[in-house]
Amino acid sequence: MPSSTSAAPPATKPAVPPPTALELSGITVTFGGITALSEVDLAVVPGTVHGVIGPNGAGKTTLFNVACGFVVPDAGTISRAGDRLERLHPHDLAGLGMARTLQGLGLFDRVTVLENVVVGADRHARTGFLGSLLGLPGAAREERALRERAMEVLDRLGIGAYAARYPGSLPYPVRKRVALARALAAEPDLLLLDEPASGLGAADMDELGDLVRGLAAERAISVMLVEHHMDLVMRVCDEITVLDFGRRIAHGPPDLVRNDPAVLAAYLGEEVD
Repeated sequence: MPSSTSAAPPATKPAVPPPTALELSGITVTFGGITALSEVDLAVVPGTVHGVIGPNGAGKTTLFNVACGFVVPDAGTISRAGDRLERLHPHDLAGLGMARTLQGLGLFDRVTVLENVVVGADRHARTGFLGSLLGLPGAAREERALRERAMEVLDRLGIGAYAARYPGSLPYPVRKRVALARALAAEPDLLLLDEPASGLGAADMDELGDLVRGLAAERAISVMLVEHHMDLVMRVCDEITVLDFGRRIAHGPPDLVRNDPAVLAAYLGEEVD
């Protein structure tokens, strides 16, 4: 006689989330007894733009500096693509497939725009400075390849016409793009941007937003964007983390964050959409 009970469905394994492009977990930072960050979590999903916002003094720059290796947290962990980084230094970024831009441009005024960007591409060099100086086989060919890569990035950002110019002679919005081009020349898969819209007008800010979205969509670059222009963040980010007094007070997609009561309270009297 056949059994009246139906066979149990086969067990399914729980879905395993993909490794994060960058994960900061339980980050705590103190300066002279003052807590700048307290148990802050942040996870950048691969191929997305993750914004970090908050009022002045919220801890945005400190969190960015932790992600770049400029600040060592008192507690918490940093993971990259699922691998925990025991100690992150700024000079480790390129080797980890990461690149950054800072609030200050950091450009070399005595060399051309193209040469500034070649500096970013230099991590792909094999012969190195000494090999170029000694004229080792392949050094000249490699240098041409680096310059071609740098020129491609300048053209992608719409500033190829300025390649032979010196940064100090250029308008500020163009110099901002040069700094971004130098970071992109390293061909990172994770880009850390610290207030890239500072000093830009509305039109330049819109173009910057389109560039950032294009990088995430076309090149599958993950982006951590620290910014105080709320309208830019809401337009370009897939996820947003909001800090206030060193703590994470909200996290989620723009529409959720925009209407969060804690976020509205934190921004009372500040720029709010």
